[in-house]
Amino acid sequence: MTAFGTQFVPEMALATFDGEQWSTPSLVRSDSISLHPGAHVLHYASTCFEGLKAFSHPDGSHHIFRMDQNIKRMAQSSRLLSLPEVDESMLRTMILDLVGRYTDEIPASPGTLYLRPTHMGTEAAIGKAAAPSNESMLYVLASPVGDYFAGGDATLRVLIDQEGMRCAPHMGMVKSGGNYASALQVLNKARKEYQADQVLFCPHGDVQETAAANFILIDGNELITKALDSSFLHGVTRASVLTLAAEMGLTVSERDLSADELIERIANPDAEAALSGTAAVLTPVGTLIYQGKDYTVGTGKPGVTTLKLRKALNDIQFGVAEDRFGWLTQV
Repeated sequence: MTAFGTQFVPEMALATFDGEQWSTPSLVRSDSISLHPGAHVLHYASTCFEGLKAFSHPDGSHHIFRMDQNIKRMAQSSRLLSLPEVDESMLRTMILDLVGRYTDEIPASPGTLYLRPTHMGTEAAIGKAAAPSNESMLYVLASPVGDYFAGGDATLRVLIDQEGMRCAPHMGMVKSGGNYASALQVLNKARKEYQADQVLFCPHGDVQETAAANFILIDGNELITKALDSSFLHGVTRASVLTLAAEMGLTVSERDLSADELIERIANPDAEAALSGTAAVLTPVGTLIYQGKDYTVGTGKPGVTTLKLRKALNDIQFGVAEDRFGWLTQV
């Protein structure tokens, strides 16, 4: 099976900013770009990206899930990285044009067409360590994918790390490549030493997020997740799950959660934990590794509420249920 995100459609949408204005977007080959070795992004990590998906519906139509929220977040990330301002209307058109051209590449359920808008500083200026890039490139890749965690009834093993941080606290809400790279050493060590699938970063005991997804705890009728601040990513899937949870009658608590409270709560037989994200969707956690010891989350199996929430989200995305929140954009 092809690894998630390694297969691409033949073309991508691309536009460049020359310091004064954006070029007219065009579709170009997706396997090459022209970039000076002195480009700002290569030396000072001036880059951000997004992840969103296009879905095939039973009636043959095609839809993108919460595209406008991803575009707003990319514009926000670009501002926080001091990149040139993103033209949100232009990016919207780039995404729609690319997906519209390659609707035949959108897999049937449960597959999707994963979309990766990327913005990076391209000015050739290695002396600008303390200044932003005046030039940039914006492109959109498309990748037909299956499930990110295709484990059936399997659950994840997640290591609780109270010493490190995924990234600098003021950068958590930026979807930047450097944030993911900074977590890799800890994640690789956790895989080797604990056979963990992911690391849940809890600096000074504060439960935040994993290296690549938001974290959600469900204890009976209460869903608990960290309140939004600058230290972690404001996930679009997270927000969608919270909306669905409230609609189902769950008490949604956006608040601080300590590692100690988390370990105490997962001892309840009805406790559940999950990771949420565009790729992960809502993936159940069965074991938390804390201070060298394994702790089973609830029964250790995928939770009933987690699966119910995931199905409710997928049903809207794949056109099985009504889009009552206006989350879908038809291509």
